[in-house]
Amino acid sequence: MNRINDPFETESDEKNKPIETKKLDLVLSHDNENVVFSVRQIAKKAGFGLIDEVMIAVAASELSTNILRYAEKGFIEINIICDTVTGITGIELLANDAGPGINNIEQALQENYSTQINSLGQGLPSVIKIMDDFHIKSEPGKGTRVLARKWLKNEEN
Repeated sequence: MNRINDPFETESDEKNKPIETKKLDLVLSHDNENVVFSVRQIAKKAGFGLIDEVMIAVAASELSTNILRYAEKGFIEINIICDTVTGITGIELLANDAGPGINNIEQALQENYSTQINSLGQGLPSVIKIMDDFHIKSEPGKGTRVLARKWLKNEEN
């Protein structure tokens, strides 16, 4: 898992230039279906194979479900990106909400942990496993931002 200092500190990430962007507002429960559909389309367009396309959509679904469940509204931005240093193409998911925030991020990233009774506690841990890069920033009372990226592997190029 790659970690960069703080991708939320700068407005534009000079290393990862967006090629295409789609922003989806999350307000109603069926908005999650639109996220899954859109992510699959964009991942395919970026050059990902079927398995990665579906797995990236699962990661996006986990992020949008968390927004709808805990914050009630927010958005997901889906970007096809290109690393300007390596030339590698990828997909970036930026999930953003102004909900209650996460009190203990380290605990929230643990498998099987959830603050809700009817949850398996696999959401964020699944996103970490699926994606190559994962960054989270949350402030109680102000909301949560998650940035996750998946890069095309050589065999997919």
